Amino acid sequence: MEAYTRFAEVYDIFMDNIPYGEWAEYLHEILKEYHIPNKMVLELGCGTGNMTERLADKGYDMIGVDNSEVMLEIAMEKRIKSGHDILYLLQDMQSFELYGTVGAVVSICDSINYITSDEELKEVFHLVNNYLDPRGIFVFDFNTEYKYRELLGDKVIAEEREECSFIWDNYYNAEDKMNEYQLTLFVQSKEEPELYRKYQEVHYQKAYTLEKIKTLIEKAGLRYVAAYDAYTRKAPMYTSGRICVIAQEYGK
Repeated sequence: MEAYTRFAEVYDIFMDNIPYGEWAEYLHEILKEYHIPNKMVLELGCGTGNMTERLADKGYDMIGVDNSEVMLEIAMEKRIKSGHDILYLLQDMQSFELYGTVGAVVSICDSINYITSDEELKEVFHLVNNYLDPRGIFVFDFNTEYKYRELLGDKVIAEEREECSFIWDNYYNAEDKMNEYQLTLFVQSKEEPELYRKYQEVHYQKAYTLEKIKTLIEKAGLRYVAAYDAYTRKAPMYTSGRICVIAQEYGK
């Protein structure tokens, strides 16, 4: 079962708890700090374009990359409404290609955890470094091992909305640090509103430690700069569920 097919259609409904506006302001402040105002910015794993649109609102020339055609179709519908000149590319993070370099790369909502091997993640970091302007920065977040083990592992999450609901079964394997999400969706039929259709998807994410992330960043040629607890400027803690990382281009 392919991830982000039917779920993509209701993704924004179930992600209404994500403070995209606050996160966009956080990213904007970091980009200003590293002197990247109003430059071209790439978002990896852009999904339905929630963050891409908000950064475009702040004056950045945006490119969005995602490997879900359905997600990008929704993003492009938002682009029509906003009028932003955003370039969306249907590409995999592990093999994306650009026509030139960008001032910064961002990746949010634990897209990095969908890269499930060290070598593949190192290749993503290598590509980022390759397409960054000199001293450009990469800002991304990732879910921690603590989150998978203590907060999500072997738990069931269920949410219901008027037009859809989901059941999300989590299974965390501490040995290989893999988290499996078995997602069951019940989506209201547009043609027959009294009917709800059932769909299933499976998602896999890998837990990385900050030390492993640092090592892979440096092996890929980037320079590790800083890490913060979630979207704050506080140092990561043992109980951090999400960590934000800043890395910088340091030569090709």
